[in-house]
Amino acid sequence: MDCIYKDPNQPTEARIKDLLSRMSLREKAGQMTQIERSVAMPSVLKDLSIGSILSAGGSGPFDKALSADWADMVDGFQKSALESRLGIPLLYGADAVHGNNNVYGATIFPHNVGLGATRKGRKDGKQFGMLLFSSMTLIKGKCILKLLEHLSLKNFKTRNLDADLTQRIGVATALEVRASGIHYTFAPSVAVCRDPRWGRCYESYSSDTDIVTKMTSIITGLQGKPPPGHPKGYPFVAGRNNVVACAKHFVGDGGTNKGINEGNTISSYEDLERIHMTPYPDCISQGVATIMASYSSWNGTQMHAHRFLLTDVLKVKLGFKGFLISDWKGVDRLSKPNPRGSNYRTSLCTAVNAGIDMVMVPHGYSKFLEDLIDLVESGKIPMARIDDAVERILRVKFVAGLFEYPYSDRSLLDTVGCKLHRDLAREAVRKSLVLLKNGKNPTKPFLPLDRKAKRVLVAGSNADNLGYQCGGWTATWCGASGRITIGTTVLEAIKEAVGDKTEVIYEQNPSPATFESQDFSYAIVVVGEGPYAEFTGDNSELIIPFNANDVISLVTDRIPTLVILISGRPLVLEPWILEKMDALVAAWLPGSEGGGITDVIFGDYDFEGRLPVTWFKSVEQLPMHPEDNSYDPLFPFGFGLTYNKKGPLN
Repeated sequence: MDCIYKDPNQPTEARIKDLLSRMSLREKAGQMTQIERSVAMPSVLKDLSIGSILSAGGSGPFDKALSADWADMVDGFQKSALESRLGIPLLYGADAVHGNNNVYGATIFPHNVGLGATRKGRKDGKQFGMLLFSSMTLIKGKCILKLLEHLSLKNFKTRNLDADLTQRIGVATALEVRASGIHYTFAPSVAVCRDPRWGRCYESYSSDTDIVTKMTSIITGLQGKPPPGHPKGYPFVAGRNNVVACAKHFVGDGGTNKGINEGNTISSYEDLERIHMTPYPDCISQGVATIMASYSSWNGTQMHAHRFLLTDVLKVKLGFKGFLISDWKGVDRLSKPNPRGSNYRTSLCTAVNAGIDMVMVPHGYSKFLEDLIDLVESGKIPMARIDDAVERILRVKFVAGLFEYPYSDRSLLDTVGCKLHRDLAREAVRKSLVLLKNGKNPTKPFLPLDRKAKRVLVAGSNADNLGYQCGGWTATWCGASGRITIGTTVLEAIKEAVGDKTEVIYEQNPSPATFESQDFSYAIVVVGEGPYAEFTGDNSELIIPFNANDVISLVTDRIPTLVILISGRPLVLEPWILEKMDALVAAWLPGSEGGGITDVIFGDYDFEGRLPVTWFKSVEQLPMHPEDNSYDPLFPFGFGLTYNKKGPLN
């Protein structure tokens, strides 16, 4: 071949060097540009050599578009990109954060907080569970720390953590993403959420750094496993069944003051490194191809402008050789305290010099390209910095095989929402469930439920709402109510699970009249949060919405009741309402497969989940952590009951 960069038999670095030598400044700037699909006209892609396109949450070909429709759209964009002077393929990205959640009919897995609760089993947990339950009920404060130290909590909290399950979810997600033509997912979030008031709490696996670090195994699922001897820090993508992953958000996004989204993380460097940075070396060792900078600040300096952390630490100290991408309009946000985007040129100069390689523009690409080129020509951004950024971007594209296989693989379409993937999601749901209470009398457990009961009442805002069950980042940015995709609600799963002669009565908001002349065996009340994302989910009160306590109280005053809480985080459970419940299950945001809940509550499987976060008594206690001297939770970190089948566990 005349061009080294077009020869797949040449070393990757040689291909990068050859292609870079042929590129004009304008083409290099184009490769550093990521635009939203709504402005990706064919002429723009062809003439400006745009490096990447993304779909914002909910931005697709049309409403309820299937994977084949997405593949048609992405291939159309790719065709235009390949018609550019050098024929550099574009990288198409989307937020596939719990499955390919933008696409109708895709498998929707539990959000990360639920995966952080999963365990493989409890073979070694009997003594820990019994003593932990005793610690919750009999001792508080420093005494509990002594007990947990005695039991070596650090080993217990990650023992049996189901990182293999998370990796398998990564494999399934990659297949469904690639089936839609998309090459790149902005996942996983490896934030360590230290305050549940944060609107992105559910995107974090845990408040505990060790658990989050273990769950980075999803990267190997998404990208494939690097072979022995793979160069440290070098990006890796195994093949056409894998996607480019993105560890986010570097760094400290889960530690902001009072849990405010895009807020300020106040800490020493040692604590920032110990708590929030620790997952990143594991991501890098697995060959993670990209990392996204955080909107948040560290001690008052915004991360998108933090050269020390982005370049000196991430790229030099940790040896990351993939590319660093900004968040959505992350450069515009550097204008604080002035109006967003008001000093864009200065903000852009700061961000690129700090180490941002690709900018998620996403709409004003003309202004971005004009300013970037001018900053380079005026010497304010060195050409060496531009070349470094473009080398990193091209490295990921070559590693991902885009030059050889730029178009979608339609043979993967049969994997989308297939039984194998839905069974995997169902497994994840049942392993994520945390049993918080089972019986008003510990000697008389309420669960498992009798599937052959005569008549069962199902109630609550979240019992028959697939959108609420899936949460944010599903179909749209913030999610939505109703049947937004294909799946099974909790109500539908209950109807499938009970016996043929069992009558299921559903009333979302029952009244006293509901109970007149009806003899219910028991009730299942499913309550929780509506969907939200990012700052829309910041919440200083954390009250269960939709008058949940009124519904629970009405039902529990009349019949024995299991309460299932669908939420992205712990919520306030007042003592009086908790006392009324016969049983309580934290189901997190389980996704499309509600059958995973009925698998467990009817006794086909045992509860395995443990709290990945502390369940506080009141918001006035927040933030609170097991290492605090004043630690006095409602349910401690790591808590979870099981059925009494082989002797008491908790």
